[in-house]
Amino acid sequence: MTLRLTAAQTEALRRRARAEHVSMQDVAKRALEDYLALHDEATPLDLVLDTELDRHGAALRELARWRD
Repeated sequence: MTLRLTAAQTEALRRRARAEHVSMQDVAKRALEDYLALHDEATPLDLVLDTELDRHGAALRELARWRD
């Protein structure tokens, strides 16, 4: 498979990979896995919620601190 990206997409992918100290391929594969998990009709809602809560847990905890 060949994935053709725009120059801007390639540069954004390069920056993300560099920031995470992983390969561009690792970032792309993880993004694809996340996308497929979220868009798979057979994926139980609990699995999606668990994935997203883990992924955004720190942000959710920070937001919880700002409750009135």
